[in-house]
Amino acid sequence: MDREDDLDVLRAAAAMALDYAATVDSRPVAPSPEAVAGLAAFDEPLPEAGLPAQATLRLLHDTGSPATMATAGARYFGFVIGATLPAALGASWLTNAWDQNAALPAMSPVAARLHDVTRGWLLDLLGLPAGCAVTYVTGATMANAACLAAARDELLARLGWDSQADGLFGAPAFDVVIGEGAHSTLRKSLGLVGLGRSRVHVVPADDQGRMRADALPDGLPGPVLVCAQAGEVNTGAFDPFDEIADWLARRPGPAPGWLHVDGAFGLWALADPTRRDRLAAGLTRADSWATDGHKWLNVTHDCGLAFVRDPAPLRRTFTAAAGYTPAGDAFDAMHHTPQSSQRARQIEVWAALRTLGRAGVADLVTRACDAAAEIARRLADGGLTVVNDVVLNQVLIRLDAPPTSPASSGASGGDEPSGEALTRALIAEIQADGRIWCGPTLWHGQTAMRLSVSSWKTGPDDAAFAADVILTCAARVLARLTPAVNATGR
Repeated sequence: MDREDDLDVLRAAAAMALDYAATVDSRPVAPSPEAVAGLAAFDEPLPEAGLPAQATLRLLHDTGSPATMATAGARYFGFVIGATLPAALGASWLTNAWDQNAALPAMSPVAARLHDVTRGWLLDLLGLPAGCAVTYVTGATMANAACLAAARDELLARLGWDSQADGLFGAPAFDVVIGEGAHSTLRKSLGLVGLGRSRVHVVPADDQGRMRADALPDGLPGPVLVCAQAGEVNTGAFDPFDEIADWLARRPGPAPGWLHVDGAFGLWALADPTRRDRLAAGLTRADSWATDGHKWLNVTHDCGLAFVRDPAPLRRTFTAAAGYTPAGDAFDAMHHTPQSSQRARQIEVWAALRTLGRAGVADLVTRACDAAAEIARRLADGGLTVVNDVVLNQVLIRLDAPPTSPASSGASGGDEPSGEALTRALIAEIQADGRIWCGPTLWHGQTAMRLSVSSWKTGPDDAAFAADVILTCAARVLARLTPAVNATGR
């Protein structure tokens, strides 16, 4: 292919991407069964000879685009997935065209400079200590793992053990404390760094999933790694960081431990001063923090951030110097992260932050939280049960059996379904309806529907629309599954 052909391919790809972006808000959030069935078009033998690039892209767009979940729109409320800001998407396109490796400043001067810029902006925006190291990884799981690996090596160094040189076999033990509501990926990260998913002290949680500081264990010898949480994945609740930090500070010895905060989405609440003051007292006393840029900051996926108060433990854990990749005086990403080669994630973050500004990021958080609160209010007024205190962008919903039904009164032998069955049916009804998308979760042993507002596009009209869809689907479920009760006029 000559140069003109290359550019024709890129122009075609750009046109298809723009076509998708222009229509995503007007299509159902969930793909149709026909679109999913159409993915069979990809099931073909590997071609013996190469096929035209534009034809390949056309197949991808015509077959793949209809089978996507519309996470780039305003009415996707499943998991904690934000849409992508136009500035971030555009920066991603340009960065991919640049094809930069952000491992070392010598590989990409622009990536190195924008790392330094975004580091300062992020610490200022979130109110974290000015001397923190900031590193980019694939997501919150690896951000947690990076922080925990640095914590592991630092705590073992305090016990006289060099884990990078000698490994973990025979290393002195220290204790790990997590909350009952800790996210599964926090446990996964503990397993990845050799501290064990189950070899932990689990602190009971309150009814919102917050770690109970009054139940922190006594009598633990040596240093302790405490993993707290900013934004419980179901309720959005924040752990009591001041009380946890006080408990850690009261422990004996000059270096009692390390406090890590998993803030996969909740850490961005610090950008809103009103929520920072109300929810996050003491959070800046931690030693490390993990979050995702591709959640609430609304950049593309594969953008985790690890913040560590003291850069030295990160550098000790992840330096991988070789004759051709020496560790220099400037920040070099490959010597502060698990990966060596890495894409320049900071460029999208820079574009998002510069376009939004301090006020824009705060407004993004505020609008999402306001939308979540409005949806919760409308659903509660409509007779659904809102399970959690809506303090952030998460709403937990149950469709309970009507008060006059045998199931709700505890009578046996009736035909009325339980609240568990009704909630599952509501989730299935909403997903089949396709106009919005919410997913299930398990909360205190019972199924609930989790609704997460994370998109920069979601506004008051979308909140009202989502509530109307949920209430309409709930009415259909009740009419179908509780006909006797509905005939009497619930």
